[in-house]
Amino acid sequence: MTVSPLVVLDCDSTTIQDEVIELLADVAGTRDEVAAVTEQAMRGDLDFSESLGARVATLAGTPESAFQEAYERVRLTPGIRELIAAVHERGGKVGVVSGGFHEVLDPIAQDLGLDFWRANRLEVADGALTGRTVGPVIDAAAKASALREWAGQEGIPLSATVAIGDGANDLEMMDVAAIGVSFNGKPVVRERADVAIEEDLGRAIPLLDRLASA
Repeated sequence: MTVSPLVVLDCDSTTIQDEVIELLADVAGTRDEVAAVTEQAMRGDLDFSESLGARVATLAGTPESAFQEAYERVRLTPGIRELIAAVHERGGKVGVVSGGFHEVLDPIAQDLGLDFWRANRLEVADGALTGRTVGPVIDAAAKASALREWAGQEGIPLSATVAIGDGANDLEMMDVAAIGVSFNGKPVVRERADVAIEEDLGRAIPLLDRLASA
């Protein structure tokens, strides 16, 4: 029996091929510094909240026009539109939860027709980034919480959920979902995932028919 699924994806290096903070860092001139910290965080060598703070601090003074510049450079991951269409054809919902930023995720979500999305927010004052975030940090626990929240809101059992990500901060939501999918994942993610796929998110579509109702 095919059920109406909930599929929740990470954003950076999953829904899109880029790391949004690195696109912003290109504008700020801190790309190398940010990339090094990002890699450590995704391997699980650094606490995500601490690494986020360190990376965001490098953006202080960057004009808020950087958001539009970053969005214009985003490259969608092959298969994302097909996966979203397949979920919607089955009456399901698609959410993206990101350790990145609403200021760039919002237009991506509109473009893709996402049902839900959640990310960090960057503080802006006098037309420039302050180097700080505002509001709750979207870390591993927050990603898992979002999956539970959206499933409950839609009346979708956890047995009909799929979580897809590439980094260590995706592991908690992958553990909550019925099927945890590593997409171009780091070694720790591939090891703990139920399924590992590479390159094309369309390869996750057959998993939708493996889900069972509660």
